[in-house]
Amino acid sequence: AFLDQVATFRVIVPRAKVDCPKLPVQNFIDPLVDAKLRKLNIMPSGTIDDNTFIRRVFLDVIGTLPTPDEVRAFLKDASPDKRDKLVDSLLARPEYADFWASKWSDLLRVDRSILGHKRAYGYYRWIQESFIENKPFDRFAREVVTAEGPLDEVPAANFFRVHSKPGEAASAISQVFLGIRIACAECHHHPFDRWAQDDYYRMNAFFTPVALKKIGAIEAISATGSSTARNPRSGETLFALPLGVAPPVVDDSAPKTKPSPNDATGDQRKALAEWMVSPKNPWFARNVANRYWAHFLGRGIIEPVDDVRATNPPTNPELLEALAKHFDESKYDLKKLIRAIVLSRIYQTSSKPNDTNERDEQNYSRALFRRVDAEVMMDMVCQTLGVAEKYDGFSDNTRAIQLWDSKVRHYFLKTFGRPNRTSSCECERNDEVNIAQVLHLLNSETVSSKLQHESGTVSRLLRDFAEDGKLIEEMYLTFLSRSPTETEKAKILEHAKKLGAGKRRQVFEDVAWALINTKEFIFNH
Repeated sequence: AFLDQVATFRVIVPRAKVDCPKLPVQNFIDPLVDAKLRKLNIMPSGTIDDNTFIRRVFLDVIGTLPTPDEVRAFLKDASPDKRDKLVDSLLARPEYADFWASKWSDLLRVDRSILGHKRAYGYYRWIQESFIENKPFDRFAREVVTAEGPLDEVPAANFFRVHSKPGEAASAISQVFLGIRIACAECHHHPFDRWAQDDYYRMNAFFTPVALKKIGAIEAISATGSSTARNPRSGETLFALPLGVAPPVVDDSAPKTKPSPNDATGDQRKALAEWMVSPKNPWFARNVANRYWAHFLGRGIIEPVDDVRATNPPTNPELLEALAKHFDESKYDLKKLIRAIVLSRIYQTSSKPNDTNERDEQNYSRALFRRVDAEVMMDMVCQTLGVAEKYDGFSDNTRAIQLWDSKVRHYFLKTFGRPNRTSSCECERNDEVNIAQVLHLLNSETVSSKLQHESGTVSRLLRDFAEDGKLIEEMYLTFLSRSPTETEKAKILEHAKKLGAGKRRQVFEDVAWALINTKEFIFNH
């Protein structure tokens, strides 16, 4: 970097040459990843079996574990397109909208502490209903950027209630919908990117007319005045202009018969929205494609996903371009984007490494272990142990992925990294493993009480299965979506024999607790 100029230099350092067999191709994604791996002399891991696929895709698409009956039905299905049919069925389930509404509520900051109960719920419901109807994402983004009207009637306008300052709104829009962080350019030129203070304040100018108006008990977002902002360092008044767009040249000496192209009368957010969702925009489709790729593969093509800059280039530019093109050509259909990713061979690659890819974590030669989100983990505990959790202020049987209020007090969710929605950064969610999580799963009264509950899974299975072997099979399908190995089954039977016939309940409570604490349960793999 030098002054306002940056440049990147990328080098590929291949391993020793390996003979890679011809690999099957499921869709356009596979050859683009394979081409990069061939350059690096990395051989990808094999394809996952049906047990691993159903568990992985259930957790990734709808944040929910498959039931034993769903696993058995999938394994029994002999049709060659059963994985395609499974994905389609998941995208049609109500849990899909619940799961993804929760994730986008984090980014768009559905914050009850600012909005109040009624408006925060209305804001969340608008997001959820957008996923229920599979609203094209360009329309979704446009409705956020241009939102105006009473907060109770136009839920998307709550975005500007949460981001009440023009600079906050400009930074959040840029980060969420374009993947670009411009906040540090408020005070100085971005040290690692092209953005100067003038760029920041030109984006800021789009939102200076936007304000909260109160008429009696009614609160509304309205836009009045000029879309201008003042650079405090230079003192110059700047007109609204999207990122990367050169200011128009105005000939001040010419007779002014028409308004200057720099005139900023009226609300300019519609122009911003049109520029933002245009196929010619270099960031919008790529940002969404990159975010979804990161969710399903464990790492973005650009990482972090919301730090797009010249000095943080994509690891596979051709792949990112192809995903963005697919998203654009699908008319910004999120379900079609998900379908393309999860039906690729790359998504269905095993997490088991080989000699060539054991150190590769950015080229998608193997699946990465990913700890599931806090809300998904809580639901997994409840589902497998057969006892729902009760959350303050919510009805019975509410699942954690349905909690629209991030301020609900809950130690488990806090410990496992649920975000507080104080920023629009992906980094606010903590998906790292720590000792507090390990100790909580081992010693939690929440887990213990569900495990021993008379209406819980262990009690039910003890009544339903008199034969220990069949009970073990059902427990493994419940917790891990697979059958036990002969070694695993033998160890459990040996443990049962040691404790004696009168300790059957204790044996299988021990088994359930042990399964919940395995890496295989905690991680998607």
